[in-house]
Amino acid sequence: MSVDLERIQKAAQTIRGKVARTPLLHAPSISASTGAEVWVKHENLQPTHSFKVRGARVKMESLTPEERARGVVAMSAGNHAQAVAFHGRDMGIAVSLVMPEATPFVKLRACSDMGAEIILAGETLADCQPMAERIEREKGRIMVHPYDDDDIICGQGSIALEMLEDCPDLQTLLVPIGGGGLISGISVAAKSLRPDMEIIGVEAKSFASMTAALGGETAHCGGRTIGEGIAVKNITPRTRELVRAHVDDILLVDEDDMEDAIACFLDQHKSVAEGAGAAGLAALLADPQRFRGRKIGIVLCGANIDARILNAVVSRKLARQQRIIRLHVEIMDQPGALARVADIIAKTRGNILEVQHMRLLLDLPAKQASLDLTIETQGKQHSAAIIADLRDAGFRVRAIEHLLGRE
Repeated sequence: MSVDLERIQKAAQTIRGKVARTPLLHAPSISASTGAEVWVKHENLQPTHSFKVRGARVKMESLTPEERARGVVAMSAGNHAQAVAFHGRDMGIAVSLVMPEATPFVKLRACSDMGAEIILAGETLADCQPMAERIEREKGRIMVHPYDDDDIICGQGSIALEMLEDCPDLQTLLVPIGGGGLISGISVAAKSLRPDMEIIGVEAKSFASMTAALGGETAHCGGRTIGEGIAVKNITPRTRELVRAHVDDILLVDEDDMEDAIACFLDQHKSVAEGAGAAGLAALLADPQRFRGRKIGIVLCGANIDARILNAVVSRKLARQQRIIRLHVEIMDQPGALARVADIIAKTRGNILEVQHMRLLLDLPAKQASLDLTIETQGKQHSAAIIADLRDAGFRVRAIEHLLGRE
C-alpha cells in the first residue's frame, strides 16, 4: 500500500456523502491584521467537529464483514476517538477507545454518548498504545490507528483536494502536526496538484516530535498543553518519510501562541477552535512578516475545546490586552467613598465587573478600607486613563499585575 494522488482521490469518493464537505472561507479581519490573504478550511464544522472523520471512515469502509463483526479499537486524545465512535454507531461496529486520563470532558462525553467503550490510560497518546494493542490481541479487534495507516492518511488528504478546488491559487498551507497523518495526506495531494505550493507544518513546542524525528534526534516531550490533539510523542517511519518528502518547513508554537490563536478565531473570525485546531493560525500570528503578501490556507482542524478552557483563554486574552484589569484601591472607611470611586470609573466609561470591599486587613489603618476592582476597559490607553483619574482624585491605586500578563 502507498499514499498517492490516485488513492487520495479514491478516498474522497469513498467518504462523499458520509462526511461534510466543509467550506473554505476568507478571513478578512485576520487578513487585515496579519498582512496575508487568509483562507480558513472549516473542519470544525464536521459532525464531530474535527477532520478525523475523514480518515476514520475510509479505514472502516475498508474492513471486511468478518472484521466489522470483530469490532475496532482506537487510541486517541479525543478527536480520532470521536470519529471512530461516530462511524461505529453509523456502521453498526463495536468500538473500544483508549484515551489519556487528561482528555477533556467534552471529548469523553461525546464518545460515551455514541456508545463507545472508553478506557483511560496514562497521560499521553503514547501511554495509550500498550493498552490498545492488548485489546487488539485479546479481543481480536481491528486497530484503527490515528495516523500510521495509509487509509487514514488518504482520507485526510481529501482536505487538500477540496481546498484547491475552492481556491486554486493558494500559495501556502499551514497544517498542524501531531502524529503526521493530516499533513502527510494534505502534502501528498497538494504537491501532486501544485508542486510549487509551500506546505508548512506546525507543532506544539513542548511536543516537537516530528521535528526531532526528521533530525534523527530523540524528542523530549512532556507537560500539559492546550494543544492536546497534537501532543504526540511517537512518530512512525510512514509519516516521517512522507513529511520529509513533501513538507517544506515545520514551525513550533508555544502555549501563548495557541491561546492567542483560539481567541483570534473567536474574536475576529467568529469561529471556535481547540488548541490543536488553532495551531496553523498560531504560527501566522507568531510571525506574520514571514507570510505577508501571500495567499494562505489554514486548516482549522478541530473545535472540541472544553467550555471552561475556552472561557479561560478568552479571559486571559482580554487581560493581556488590558481590556479587563484589576485594581487595588485604598479608600477612607466612610459613607460615599465607594460611590465616589465608582463614579470616577463610570465617567471614564469603565465597566466594573466585580468588587471586593475589605475593612479588616491588618495592614490598613483602622479608618481605611481597600477595594479590589475588576474593570472592563477599551484597552491599554483606556486603562491608563482610569488609573490616572483615580490618582488625580487622591486615591492610592495599584494594578494587580498578575492578571495583566503579556501582550
